[in-house]
Amino acid sequence: MAASPKRPGLLKSFFGAILRAYHPRTMREKGLLWTVTMLTILVLGIFLAIAEYWGEEPEEFDVLASAIQDAGVKNSRELPLGYTYATTLIDIGETLLYKPGGFLVNDMFPPGVFEDNMPMWEYGALTALRDATSALRNHIARAQSQSKEDPDLAQAEPFFYFDHTSWQLPSSESEYQKGIEAMMRYRARLMKREASFFSRADNLRQYLEILEKRLGSLSNRLSASAGDMSQVSTEEKRGVATKTSWWNVDDIFFEARGYSWAAIHILKAIEFDFRDILGNKTALVSLQSIIHELEDGQAPFLSPIILNGDGFGIFANYSLTLANYIARANAATIDLRNLLQQG
Repeated sequence: MAASPKRPGLLKSFFGAILRAYHPRTMREKGLLWTVTMLTILVLGIFLAIAEYWGEEPEEFDVLASAIQDAGVKNSRELPLGYTYATTLIDIGETLLYKPGGFLVNDMFPPGVFEDNMPMWEYGALTALRDATSALRNHIARAQSQSKEDPDLAQAEPFFYFDHTSWQLPSSESEYQKGIEAMMRYRARLMKREASFFSRADNLRQYLEILEKRLGSLSNRLSASAGDMSQVSTEEKRGVATKTSWWNVDDIFFEARGYSWAAIHILKAIEFDFRDILGNKTALVSLQSIIHELEDGQAPFLSPIILNGDGFGIFANYSLTLANYIARANAATIDLRNLLQQG
């Protein structure tokens, strides 16, 4: 048997070769062109490594634990209705802004400009944040459709709808931060019982109707990107639904992943803040089914690129797999909305 393992020796030789390649003496001997080439490779390697780190999807968080911590209370019974929902929207917004690399959609310079997948993930999560904020402003925080809207929510929603590609004057990040701060003011007023949150069945139906349309659209687009037109809805087939270009397949996939990630947290907040309505209408199982399907669609994938294999080939079909999870979540959403409507 060998006296020492080979791997440490190989690694030592590898890193030694790299150090010698970038040694000033080596660069002087090789000349200007060789030096510029090696430095370019080094810089690109660093940028790509950072971009890979920034491209990691954020982990899920516990919406109830986050609300309890932010409220400074000992248990969930002390939380006012809506506090968990508002905290979840704030946490989603802060995740978009303060995850590794920050908000990347509007980046104009390396290494963020090298990112392709994470910007689409961010857009999907941002869309879910916008949907939930609109439902809160226009329905959940109002006693009736004609009642006065909450002033802080009236500020928060437009800020979240600001152009997500704006780099400066103002930047997307600065506007979204203003939206987060407005949502924080609403949440603080909830704690003081100075703001409203009406956990009624009709209000929940309004959000579920938005969610249903989003999930249906994402499922259709994913199926089209996979080339499986049999799973595209009849309405889409009557339109211009065609197989998505190979270059755009990963865009739709990561947009759907981002939307699903944010929707999972929003639905978990709804599970707590609408617990009386869901319990009275035996709808809790349906809501948990939506969450379960979306969580299954968040499973990690092994390939560095999005594979859309055919039939029983050696490659998986990522888009179609995610489309199936989202389609089942959409079906459960329809069931829940119908159940709430029946009263």
